[in-house]
This record gives sequence, C-alpha cells and structure tokens, in this order.
Amino acid sequence: MTEGNFTDYVKVLVASGNGGKGSSHLHREKFVEKGGPDGGDGGRGGHIILRGNENLWTLIHFKYQRHFKAGHGEHGGSSRSTGADGADVFLEVPLGTVVKDFETDQVLFEITTHGEERIVAQGGKGGLGNWHFRTATNQTPRYAQPGIQGEERELLLELKLLADVGLVGFPNAGKSTLLSVITSAKPKIADYPFTTLKPNLGIVQYRDFKSFVIADIPGIIEGAAEGKGLGHYFLRHIERNSTLLFLIPADSKDISEEYEILLNELQKYNPELLDKERLVAISKSDMLDGELKELMKRELDMYFGKTPYLFISSVAQQGIQELKDRLWLMLNPKI
Repeated sequence: MTEGNFTDYVKVLVASGNGGKGSSHLHREKFVEKGGPDGGDGGRGGHIILRGNENLWTLIHFKYQRHFKAGHGEHGGSSRSTGADGADVFLEVPLGTVVKDFETDQVLFEITTHGEERIVAQGGKGGLGNWHFRTATNQTPRYAQPGIQGEERELLLELKLLADVGLVGFPNAGKSTLLSVITSAKPKIADYPFTTLKPNLGIVQYRDFKSFVIADIPGIIEGAAEGKGLGHYFLRHIERNSTLLFLIPADSKDISEEYEILLNELQKYNPELLDKERLVAISKSDMLDGELKELMKRELDMYFGKTPYLFISSVAQQGIQELKDRLWLMLNPKI
C-alpha cells in the first residue's frame, strides 16, 4: 500500500432529512356529505448512517466529498396514506474508525466490525395527519402536525489501524525496509529520517498459508506524546496493535537508552500500551561480526531481562524467518 492515497483524518458535514408534514385532508365522496378527516402522516426524514466495511483501509473517499445530505420525508396524503420516508445515506468506513463530534471533540463511538451500522444524524419524524386529532367534540379537525426538522452536525472521522503487529522505532531505524522484505508492501525507502509520513500496512505470509498484518508506523521522536513531530497523528495507530515490534538499529549510540525513550513516549501517550506484548529486533546487524554480537548479547541479556529480542538484517535476509516465527507465536500462543 502506498502513502499517497492513505487518509486517516477527515472532517465531514452531515445533514439528515426533514420529516414530511401531516395532511389535513377531509374525505370527499359522492353521496357522503360529511366524510370526516382522513389526512395521513408525513414520512420520516432520511438518516445518515455509518457502516463498517472490512474491504476499506483508508478514509480517502471522504477527501473529495465531505458534505452529505439525506432525503426529506414526503407529506401525508388523503385516505390516511402515509408519505414515503426520505432516502437514508450510508457512509462506508474502514474498521477502526473513531467518530467524534467536531464542536465538543467528544468520542461518539467506534466502528470495529464488518457491517456494523450506527446512525450519526437522525432523520426528523413525520407530522401526524388530522385523522389523529378527531374527537367527539371536534369531528372535523382542519389542522395537522408539521414534520420535525432533521439535524445537521460536523463530525471528525479518525482511523486507527487494525493490525496484528505495530512497528515502533525512531526515524531511519529500517522499519520500511523490513516491511518491504517480509510483506509485498512497497513503502517509500530512503536514507534520511521521516521517509514514512503515513502508516503502511502489509500482510506477512507465514507457514501453511497462514498470515498476519503488520503496520509500519512513522518514526517516533522524543516529545511525540506532546504532539512534537508527527505526534498524535501516528501514535493513535499503535493503540490497535496486539503486539509491538520495537526496531532499534545495531549502530545506535545506546540501544537501551533508545528503547527507554520509545517506552517513555508510549507511556506518556497511553500507559495501557505498555501492557501489550513486546519484541525487540536489533536491525542492521549484518554490520556486526561474531565477537561484537556476543559482546552485545551479554549486555542486552542483562538489560532486557524477560523482554525477548533478536538480531536481524533486512538487507542481508538474516533472522527474518526467526522473526516471523516469534511474532506468530506471540500472536497465537495456544496454537
């Protein structure tokens, strides 16, 4: 998946339909002198409905159309005929979409399952016809209810990626390179920081036709939890991943310090992120000889403790299969 057509944050304006007016019609028929009231009810205004679609992975289809209006209900007719309901408008969204009220920034709900439908703007009710207002003392009411107005509101649609594994690391740690090696995704790769400006998704093909989804999140920098750099625009995507893969290059000045900074940014953003399963991959390890690697292992064993880690090289294809095996076992501990 490419970066250019990935959109994960849009504002839309939605307006539901007005309810139709009730009819104040009086029955007229040959040889019937006083037919009485027979006005029908107005139809309901159309709803604006969000529907989850597992085949979508971006909100880009809202980039070119951001105003949506449902149909109005038709007015009631004679012979107690009810007006037709206004046409509903269905907005398809990818799974993991969070819906917020633009004015209050309040989270209204999240769409997480395929086919899930939620009404975001309720259509107005149709007015009652004069048939409902007849009484013993007022047998020919000549009035009916007007329809209720629909509602109009601005919404923020925010996508949080639904992936099994989230790649976490500083800019230029080799995340995009790893994604291009273990999946068929083609992210932008270059030898400078912040090559990745949008999240990339890839499907990892595993043994016996099994697979899992991995997300390359734009690189974290110190202060990201406060919104520095790309800040919250990418940290929210990590919330949905069940396993976090920390990628730290072997040529880092201090691997343990880099790992601590990454953990600290995640904790400041959302402490619950530290409850997720973690695996540390030391990337670019093809530049290490056997002696240096053994020396680093002794230090890392003392630092990481129970946190699993391994050495990999995306370019030299070293440790890639072991990485897949580790991730698969973390995602499927009972299999």
